[in-house]
Amino acid sequence: MRVFEEKQRFDQWWFYAIQAVVVFSVLYLAYDWYQHQYLMGATDCNEEIVMVLVVVLTVIPISILSFLKLQTRIDERGIHYRFFPFHRNERKIEWQALKQCYTRKYNPIKEYGGWGYRISFGKGNAYNVKGNQGIQLETQDGKKVLLGTQKPKEAQQVIDRYFNNEGI
Repeated sequence: MRVFEEKQRFDQWWFYAIQAVVVFSVLYLAYDWYQHQYLMGATDCNEEIVMVLVVVLTVIPISILSFLKLQTRIDERGIHYRFFPFHRNERKIEWQALKQCYTRKYNPIKEYGGWGYRISFGKGNAYNVKGNQGIQLETQDGKKVLLGTQKPKEAQQVIDRYFNNEGI
């Protein structure tokens, strides 16, 4: 029995650099604003609440980005995927439910508007973390899903084994 497994994260250095710049900039601006207002004796409770909200509403989404993870598994039963934290449980598409299944090169920006959890009318959903290689799925009922992969050759080998050959 052959199984393909892959776990991907947003782990590019520039991704962390952007996050750090945004967080430190917001924290610095909040601190600077507070010091300026405090020294002038002009702090207002409503302004303080707004500043705390700005900081929290910046830090929380950036923190969530740090936890994003795409897990893909292809086995004799079908294709399993989970894009945490958007999917609490693993999603599964069984082989008999698929009309088409293959790896392909794609343009993340032109086709889906970038990386992450993407919804594109006509092209279906895309779950990708980096790169431009993916596993294209189309179900018998017309639903389309693209799963990003950094290992297209290994994925295609397992797809070839189970999709057309029915597990032989």
